[in-house]
Amino acid sequence: MVVKVGFIKLGNLGTSQVIDLLLDEIAAREGIAVRVFGTGAKMGKDEAQETASFKNWGPDFVVMISPNSSAPGPTAARDVWKGTPAIVVSDGPTKKEDREKLEQAGFGYIILPVDPLIGAKREFLDPVEMVSFNSDAAKVLSVCGAIRLVQTEIDKVIDQIAAGTKPPALPKILAKPEKCVESAGFANPYAKAKALAALHIATKVAEIDFPACFVLKEVDQVATTAAAGHEALRAAARLADEAREMEKANDSILRKPHAKDGRLLTKTKLLEKPQ
Repeated sequence: MVVKVGFIKLGNLGTSQVIDLLLDEIAAREGIAVRVFGTGAKMGKDEAQETASFKNWGPDFVVMISPNSSAPGPTAARDVWKGTPAIVVSDGPTKKEDREKLEQAGFGYIILPVDPLIGAKREFLDPVEMVSFNSDAAKVLSVCGAIRLVQTEIDKVIDQIAAGTKPPALPKILAKPEKCVESAGFANPYAKAKALAALHIATKVAEIDFPACFVLKEVDQVATTAAAGHEALRAAARLADEAREMEKANDSILRKPHAKDGRLLTKTKLLEKPQ
């Protein structure tokens, strides 16, 4: 059986850049097919309605990733996809009652408050700054465990569908820094502490950038505040780099590649074979 996994990208998070690649990192996995429906940077109701055409491919389940899943566009997209198993991946909602609404509507979710809000104001942001920010976000999310958490949870759903489980049990996770860092598998406690610090900083970036995006009006205030948020994420990326370098020095980086049949293999020593 080939499990068909659809990814619907409305707008962009740091995780959005790679989420469809996490299941088959060397393009050798059998038993899955992946397709992506993306709407670029926009995430409105019109874009949400357009995702209906993706149903023609017939995915077994979909992963719907966007900033602020409570916004009108992502909400409309969920209406389009009712009846199809779906996992919402987003930076919010973080409030329990809002997550319970997703659950009651039949959706799984992985909420990532560690995936930071970009300083999206033209007084500050241009394409180069956007890519630089997202590269820093990718460093923190990957090294510090958030990416592995997302990948592992999607793999669990694939395994259920391949086994004939209907409906599959979908994840319901608020991925706070402490939960993410456990997925990273650090051996050195100081490396783990650095990674945890990086994740905590990443969660604060939204608090810094939110006023720049939605409250402040004066050019100097907008630009300075957005720049501060981006500098905070850069500091987090440096901490993530330091954490990984410490693990390298101990030859203890945890790697979990996919086998051809989709099983997760494990190795920690650079020169050993994954088992």
